[in-house]
Amino acid sequence: MSAVALTLVPTPRAAPPPPVRRRARGLGERVTPYAYIAPFFVLFAVFGLFPFAFTFYVALFDWNPIGDQVFVGVDNFTRMLGDPRFWNAARNTVSIWFLSTVPQLLLALLLAHVLNHARLRFALFFRMSVLVPYVTSVAATAIVFAQLFDRDYGLLNWLLGLVGVSPVDFVQSIAGSHVLIATMVTWRWFGYTTLLYLASLQSVPRAVFEAAAIDGAGPWQRFRHITVPSLRPVIIFTVVTSTIGGLQIFTEPLLIATGAPLTCGAVRQCQTLTLFLYEQGFGEFEFGYGSAVGVALFVMVVAIAAVNYLLAGRIRADR
Repeated sequence: MSAVALTLVPTPRAAPPPPVRRRARGLGERVTPYAYIAPFFVLFAVFGLFPFAFTFYVALFDWNPIGDQVFVGVDNFTRMLGDPRFWNAARNTVSIWFLSTVPQLLLALLLAHVLNHARLRFALFFRMSVLVPYVTSVAATAIVFAQLFDRDYGLLNWLLGLVGVSPVDFVQSIAGSHVLIATMVTWRWFGYTTLLYLASLQSVPRAVFEAAAIDGAGPWQRFRHITVPSLRPVIIFTVVTSTIGGLQIFTEPLLIATGAPLTCGAVRQCQTLTLFLYEQGFGEFEFGYGSAVGVALFVMVVAIAAVNYLLAGRIRADR
């Protein structure tokens, strides 16, 4: 019989545990990013999430800040839906939003297109100068526009008088006050929107426009088929942000009102939802009812965001 040689295979040893320092370093590397972003979420929870949730809670009570807090359920919402002051404020808000948002976006789109293509000296100066209204104080803006739209000595009424139109009391009339506030909002925000559009257009190669011009496309065709499609995502973003800002407009109507700032006039001709909310909460100290108005405003904003989501999804599908 031949001897069979047996080969002994050494048993592999278990890997030694990593040093404590390496494990601590790995844990620190995993925790560090969360530590960097934690301050934002802590501040958001304290100053954003908690007041937001507390508003829903207060809306269910007849809440007097110096008296009792009685649970009333949805009575505040029922009262709100039957309150003509609420619907008047909602109509004013939608009217001012439409009169300010549509001209603002169209003007910004046209100006961005011109600044992107015009051969201007000191082009950077003109591009940055459109931000001047954005950095101007809202109070200063209100003072200037109140003088421009003044019934007796305003520049606009003087120009209307040259063509035989009687002076218009912009502050005291419904349509006039809406036009005044919308003009202030448009003048303040169109520069910011213009820079957003211009920054997006800067990423489009100029060769695309030159090739379209060589193929015979005119200025309007280039604007319609190149400029606007290139700006679709930014346009959606500005529409949503402008809508949210328009629904929350507060400072401009508060500053132009004379005699009754919280109601924006004797007949509430320019009182917005945020002004009505402030009047109920801090003018009449009905915190529960004011919170219910705030919840209604939140629902409106969410509805606009949902419309934007559906619109953005349809645009992406078309592309």
